[in-house]
Amino acid sequence: MGKKIKLTRPELKRQRDALTRFERYLPMLKLKQQQLQTTVRQINVALRRAEEALLEARNTFEHYHTVLKDTAGLNVPQLAEPEEVKTSSQNIAGVNIPIFENVEFPTITYSLFATPPWVDKALADMRKITSCRVECEILRRQQQLIQAELTKIIQRVNLFEKVKIPESREAIRRIRIKLGDEMTDAVGRAKIAKSKLTASEHVSEKSSVSLVGGNEEAGQ
Repeated sequence: MGKKIKLTRPELKRQRDALTRFERYLPMLKLKQQQLQTTVRQINVALRRAEEALLEARNTFEHYHTVLKDTAGLNVPQLAEPEEVKTSSQNIAGVNIPIFENVEFPTITYSLFATPPWVDKALADMRKITSCRVECEILRRQQQLIQAELTKIIQRVNLFEKVKIPESREAIRRIRIKLGDEMTDAVGRAKIAKSKLTASEHVSEKSSVSLVGGNEEAGQ
């Protein structure tokens, strides 16, 4: 064991109380571990889908690269940058994670008549790329937060399961053996003391009988 323990009754109580706590907390930790592992799998699936959507959106936009310069001075990429990213928060097994809601973009102010007809579609496709990219970023953040908490919980489960509980059980076993030995020794000493006392009383009785017998002979 890591540290020397006192083989006493107070220490036995302390170890029993500690073991009770560890065995009560361990199932809760394991339940939280399962919840986090399930969430990690769900996030991984969602992230994979978001990354596939992002790749598809980028592939769709590929054919616009050659004509982006012909936009009559309009900065299409700038209009595709998010003005605001809206998220909410969700608590998963005690961990607050961001949830992607949507992306708001700047209001379109260019003239529909003075710009090439493909600009609307190109802008929509670029905004789709931006939205998918932001969603991927938020999902990766979820992944980091949940994985960090899962790592801590796994460490605690291992600590309780492989260290604390075995240590407490071993301490209880050793203390019980020590107290049992002490009780056996005490019983043995008590028996010896009782035997000595009985023998002493027997000798005293014999002495008393001899003394009475001697007095009676003297009287005759």
